[in-house]
Amino acid sequence: MTNQEIIERYKDYLQNEKQYSENTVISYMNDINSLVSFLTNEDLGELRYVTNRIAKFYIAYLHNNFDPKSIRRKISSVKTLFAYLLDDGIVRENPFKNVVLPKVSKHLPKFIYEDEMIDFLNNIDVSKPIGLRNKTIFELLYGCGLRVSELTNIKINEIDFVKQELKVMGKGSVERIVPIHALAVNTIKKYLLDARPILKVRNDVDNNHVFLNHHGNPLTSRGVRDILTREISRQSSTLKVSPHSFRHSFATHLLNNGVDLRIVQELLGHVSLSTTQIYTKISKEKLQEEYNLAHPRAKK
Repeated sequence: MTNQEIIERYKDYLQNEKQYSENTVISYMNDINSLVSFLTNEDLGELRYVTNRIAKFYIAYLHNNFDPKSIRRKISSVKTLFAYLLDDGIVRENPFKNVVLPKVSKHLPKFIYEDEMIDFLNNIDVSKPIGLRNKTIFELLYGCGLRVSELTNIKINEIDFVKQELKVMGKGSVERIVPIHALAVNTIKKYLLDARPILKVRNDVDNNHVFLNHHGNPLTSRGVRDILTREISRQSSTLKVSPHSFRHSFATHLLNNGVDLRIVQELLGHVSLSTTQIYTKISKEKLQEEYNLAHPRAKK
């Protein structure tokens, strides 16, 4: 079985049996192709002939060229590939089974302070259809704590305007329902009535996606990043954030205002509470701030 045959077979397994998202499958394929390129450049043969020794060579190559976080992801990807090949009898052992992953220093996620967030949202120019779309994008990212891929995949029929809820398809095709606050609901309604039809008319292809680009096609995650970059530039803002920062801000602000950690976990769609707990470290900054303002001996 050739490398290409193995890759196509594994890709089909990830898509149809594991039902991973498109972005997750792409990440797996990129990591596996990284190993294939290494094998080709070093003339070390095909995937099914990788030995423990070759695996050590590859890991040494990774340590010389990538940061610990990337190394962990790449090794994890090829380890699961060989576990799959082992189960199917294509290989006799998993050469990456006992590999020790490098430790990654944990960085607190970047978030936007509440006043900065309000200023950013209020300064988006909604006089044109594109601006109204952009305002709706960032109101939802922040108002619902969505991942960017979740936002771009929203369909019109997944918004319940009566209950003020949104059905979201998260990681691993896990569905969850998130509330939408009234301001965001009104912004979505105005966008769907006044802006989306103007964008939609630019493309004859029928689609039910809420967010469209200027060609009338469904907006992509890359498109959202580009929109944020342009909006920050237009506002002459000093913010240095990514679209994912709106999700971080959502969680941090809720915790700062007393929302229970498990509720934030549910809203974010985290499987493990430990994933959500990183935001408690950020919210401690708020505790310090309030302490300094309130304690008689801490006041300046």
